[in-house]
Amino acid sequence: MTQTLLISGTDTEIGKTIVTSALVAYWQMYRPHERIAVCKPVQSGLGDREWYTEVFDLNQPPETLNPLYFEQPLAPPLAARRAGQVVDLLPAWQAVQQLQAQFDWVLVEGVGSLGSPVTDELIVADIARDWRFPIVLVVPIRLGCMGQAVAHVALARQFGLDIKGIILNATGVLSTEEIQKWAPTDMIQSLTQVPVIGQVPHLSDPTNRTVLAEVASGLDLEVLGALSYAG
Repeated sequence: MTQTLLISGTDTEIGKTIVTSALVAYWQMYRPHERIAVCKPVQSGLGDREWYTEVFDLNQPPETLNPLYFEQPLAPPLAARRAGQVVDLLPAWQAVQQLQAQFDWVLVEGVGSLGSPVTDELIVADIARDWRFPIVLVVPIRLGCMGQAVAHVALARQFGLDIKGIILNATGVLSTEEIQKWAPTDMIQSLTQVPVIGQVPHLSDPTNRTVLAEVASGLDLEVLGALSYAG
């Protein structure tokens, strides 16, 4: 049975692509018998689809990687409006279904945060609920991140979403003291009642698939429904 995960976050540019890449690299390196695919249902401006194409050899139909694309780097409904279009999610849903029929794991990278608009009426949390996506929440390690984590977990619960876990991501070079000061794992877990399944350090070369796979091997992948390579 295919397992699908939505990689969402508390904001844009906080590491969803790096976290998704680490999981892809892990599966390709340590679990090659399990087929994995990636989908960025909606993208505005250059970025994620180009990244995945450059870093990975994805054995999936090219059109399923990013079924909806808009040129302007704006929220999708605004980018669509600039192009004289509207956001029609049907091709995105069809792409996800196609991948679910062909792969063991499908990683879906969301737009911005759970509260980011996808259409004029729907936010990412609506899509996660309607398409029944379990969620991994990426939280950047920085001042104020605990409050953002609490707020987004509350939003997820308001929509009845299945939150598998939180991944803390270092978007820059941080000291151990800064990490403990801004993102204490025990406090985040206590406040959210969601497991923190690990941290992703700042990577000097995030295109290195070996390093990405090693990073993912340090996460508690059992929480996501997968056994880690270490057993």
